[in-house]
Amino acid sequence: MILMKDIYKTYANGVTALNGISVDIKQGEFVYIVGPSGAGKSTFIKLMYREVKPTQGTIIINEIDMSEIKERKVPYLRRDIGVIFQDFKLLPKLSVYENIAFALEVIEESPRNIRKRVMDVLEIVGLKNKARFIPDELSGGEQQRVSIARAIVNHPKIVIADEPTGNLDPDTSWGIMKTFEEINARGTTIIMATHSKEIVNTIKKRVIAIEDGLIVRDQNRGEYGYEI
Repeated sequence: MILMKDIYKTYANGVTALNGISVDIKQGEFVYIVGPSGAGKSTFIKLMYREVKPTQGTIIINEIDMSEIKERKVPYLRRDIGVIFQDFKLLPKLSVYENIAFALEVIEESPRNIRKRVMDVLEIVGLKNKARFIPDELSGGEQQRVSIARAIVNHPKIVIADEPTGNLDPDTSWGIMKTFEEINARGTTIIMATHSKEIVNTIKKRVIAIEDGLIVRDQNRGEYGYEI
């Protein structure tokens, strides 16, 4: 599913974000990425959907060698990867329905399929009655559910979530985590970067800890392991 081998990433300003990491993530796993700020977590996440390229090393996603993929093929690769951000990144003037449908329109899905799939994912995230609302009319938790729906509407094999509960209150965060667990139970691989010690220690999953650009811990049903 996701294989990284001897990955190094040094940016143009000379900062080395990753310093020779290797990891293997199987289909259907739920993995937390943890570590202090500046450890290399964001770079690790961005490598998976080709937002950045490694300086050195091999990355294989869904049996595709990322070092050999042509730039024009990257959008096709991303159809199998849903990405969820801390700040939602919703289009403010579009309705909930339109925000989610947009992800299918760009790949020229038929209007009939778009309607069915959008309504299906709205039901999964519990927002079927909010389809006509615009983002400003929703709570933070509801906006995050819309971003989750948009990420999964394409039935991706992998969902990458970068601090998805970072801007949410605790009660809302637990609801979002329940949604992630339900998506994972359907067979989708979830990779989630987080600073939430309580979530990691309560909802036990695989934990990969990154410090100074290195993987220092990789545990099944692990704990957060850092003081906040």
